Amino acid sequence: MPEFSLRARPPAGIAGRIEQTRDPDILASYLEDAAHFSGGHARELVTPRSEAELVEVVRTARTVLPIGAQSSLTGGATPMGETIVSTRRLTGIEMMGADRVRVGAGTTIDALNRAIEAAGRYYPPSPTFSGACVGGTVATNAAGAATFKYGTTRDWVEAITVVLPSGDVLDIERGATRARDGRFRLELGAGSITVPVPEYRMPASPKLSAGYFAAPGMDLIDLFIGSEGTLGIVTAATLRVLPVRPAMCVALVPFQSEAAALQFAGAVRGAARETWRTCSRRGVDASAIEYLDGRSLSIVREDRADQANRIDLPPAAQAALLVTLELPAGTTAGDAFDQIGRARDADRPDVPLVNFCGMLIDAGVFDDVEMAMPGDASRVSQLASLREAVPAGVNQRVGQAKRAVDAAIEKAAADVAVPFDRINELLLAFRSDAARRRLDAVVWGHVSDGNLHPNVIARTPAEWGAAREAIASIGRVAIDLGGVPMAEHGVGRNAIKQELLRELYGADGVGQMRAVKQAIDPAWKMAPGVLFPRQDGTTELGIRN
Repeated sequence: MPEFSLRARPPAGIAGRIEQTRDPDILASYLEDAAHFSGGHARELVTPRSEAELVEVVRTARTVLPIGAQSSLTGGATPMGETIVSTRRLTGIEMMGADRVRVGAGTTIDALNRAIEAAGRYYPPSPTFSGACVGGTVATNAAGAATFKYGTTRDWVEAITVVLPSGDVLDIERGATRARDGRFRLELGAGSITVPVPEYRMPASPKLSAGYFAAPGMDLIDLFIGSEGTLGIVTAATLRVLPVRPAMCVALVPFQSEAAALQFAGAVRGAARETWRTCSRRGVDASAIEYLDGRSLSIVREDRADQANRIDLPPAAQAALLVTLELPAGTTAGDAFDQIGRARDADRPDVPLVNFCGMLIDAGVFDDVEMAMPGDASRVSQLASLREAVPAGVNQRVGQAKRAVDAAIEKAAADVAVPFDRINELLLAFRSDAARRRLDAVVWGHVSDGNLHPNVIARTPAEWGAAREAIASIGRVAIDLGGVPMAEHGVGRNAIKQELLRELYGADGVGQMRAVKQAIDPAWKMAPGVLFPRQDGTTELGIRN
């Protein structure tokens, strides 16, 4: 029977000479993350090479901010005076049988994927950005395009090692420690502490990166997954992997209307769910469907990303889907070409790729589809680059306004998820609001799991103010539609997301979250200001809430 208490252990090894620097030229490259959150500052960067060195840093620092690749899109990896603790030297990959791998927190997703793919294995919840570090993906419960089929990082984490703010080390195995009577007990070096389990009800969303996980009888490991580095620093994780990597085919499917694109996405989702339900080896097995709206495609054309990637987008296309199909392991490019060639045959074979092509034919878009065959990594990369050209294009336009017009202008982006059958309502609300405010709006995202990224391209200070209001508004709409305003990027230091966290759980819910923080980190040493304002009640700009 699982216990509700867990005893910490001493750090493994002996602390050596810890690599650290206060060189302002070196620190300058660590003062903002991918969100370009302003005001970053720090006096010191440390890069421990072992668990023991990390423990020593945590014990002696006044405040610490753990960072990996600093790919946060919420400012959660932007320092605000803390000692920056980089995990980049905590690497290592150890295969543990056919379906487990032990990974150091500083290992990138790209390095992990290359290592396991060489052994024929597959880690499905990899986020879109392969430069992210494993520790960061655990800390944010990161999710990628394939959440629709495989779930988020949480679903694939079997064990973690965490250094607490006290310097104590916890080895947490899934299923070994569960809450009892609404609490956990941690036996630490200085005595035992009781950690309460929040009582708020979390939304039933396939993607959820909105504060501390909470559920009756919950597993201790889930409290730390998604806690954004505010409760401890993950040093290593044991992850599940699939022992056999499926063959994959990626299709870029353009449509003349958004309605047609969403209708087709719904049909593919339904076909895939039926395939999984019946365990069919012949049905359509789609693990991910990405969505690009009309403004996304116009950005692609303006920046000539379609030409750069040798993609022929029809001039009339007003929306597009990027569909990842899983085929039986061992399917070759030749097999795929043969199946596609027989898609119009009267006696066409009943196999997954032919069935998908049949859906394309029925939708009237078959002739416009660009498809990457199994094993064609170069073409897959080009199709993925077209999708990534959209956020890159948005960032470029916002950055230009920031440099040329007003340094206060920032990116205005939402990360919302709603039930798939409410997506039309979400899009209508966002587009209507943006039109009323006369804003340049663009939407893309992981439509298969209802996760979209509405963005606003602000070019003036007035537009920037209106854009912030539009992003906050669509977050509230997502809550009203039974979804979440923080699906995969977390909360971080983003003031809008921190306010939406309060609206999602209520002031009492956030108070319960703070009680967890207080129990584990009474000095508020770990990532202060991330998730919610610092203990003194001020925001990062010094404004009292």
